[in-house]
Amino acid sequence: MAEELEVLDSKANVPQKKQGVWSWVRLLLIVGIIFVVLNNLTGLMRVSGNSMNPTLQSGNVLLINKLALFLGVPKYGDIVIINEDRLGYSLVKRVIAVEGDKVAIEEGVTYVNGLPLLESYTYGQSEDMEEVVIGMDELFVAGDNRTLGESLDSRDPELGPIHIRDIKGYAAFSLWPMHTLAKPLKL
Repeated sequence: MAEELEVLDSKANVPQKKQGVWSWVRLLLIVGIIFVVLNNLTGLMRVSGNSMNPTLQSGNVLLINKLALFLGVPKYGDIVIINEDRLGYSLVKRVIAVEGDKVAIEEGVTYVNGLPLLESYTYGQSEDMEEVVIGMDELFVAGDNRTLGESLDSRDPELGPIHIRDIKGYAAFSLWPMHTLAKPLKL
């Protein structure tokens, strides 16, 4: 009788072992799927430099929303992450103008389509810039720190307007330190 119990016991362990292995396989698949989804729909980026002061400071960690790229094009006021292959690093900038807009800077005031922008989130004063027409699938971006030499952005002829395909995502909010991002005032 003891032998019969041992045989039954060993047969009962086989389904439990299979069930335990399948539980681990399911867990690993779920974790893998979550990782792939999160990695392709979101991301993290550390801000380096002062070009987005006062909105973002060097060392801030941003949560990046990549999903929004598939849902529409960037619009005025969005903070975008730009993949700049020529520089070898990414840029964080604010969208100032979109396709078809005319941008000019006169006496430190940024004009889009002849109207001055209400930019309570900026710091410093930009130098004057002749009017530029933004081409198809392009954006005019600028750092919130408009002081000369603090931000490499579309005001610089070497960079100029950027193509929409170069955008990696939108800055959703700052994780460290945690805070929301300033948006432009509505006209």
